[in-house]
Amino acid sequence: MNPNAMPPPRAMAAALRQHWASLAPREQTLVLAAATVLGLALLWWLLLAPALAQLRASPARHAALDAQLQQMQALQAQALHLKDIPRPTGNETLPVLWRSLGQQLSAGTQMSTTGDRAAITLKDVPPEALAQWLAQVRSTTRAVPTEARLMRNTTSAGGASTPAPWNGTLTLALPPN
Repeated sequence: MNPNAMPPPRAMAAALRQHWASLAPREQTLVLAAATVLGLALLWWLLLAPALAQLRASPARHAALDAQLQQMQALQAQALHLKDIPRPTGNETLPVLWRSLGQQLSAGTQMSTTGDRAAITLKDVPPEALAQWLAQVRSTTRAVPTEARLMRNTTSAGGASTPAPWNGTLTLALPPN
């Protein structure tokens, strides 16, 4: 028989019972106390500590989910508002776009139309004005930007507090007639 071979489980159990019987009652009590402490520690680390960590983290997660819910409700309200605005026809869209270009964007801005697309050429348009114009165009005409090729004009007069204006082209998809 190989001396390094593991004994069968029954032989090990018998050897453990024999060793347990040979221990003094005081030693048996200490071994049981150590096993109980070890069992309680394992119970804590494997079952109770993760559950308590989840419980402690739940208010922060709940607050984050509440904030996300509020944001989604705001987006829903905005979508419902956009849905309630009457849709302009294709004939009404172009005059509204022309007027908004002249009122909100720089004088160098031009527009050309091809079918259901409008190409806007921007020159020295401030970022805030462009953002406001896009929001207004989307809500009033339902035109949607499909392509933007914009570059910041860093040579234009823009101080440290004023962002550089935009140059480039913006393509809008016009609503169907």
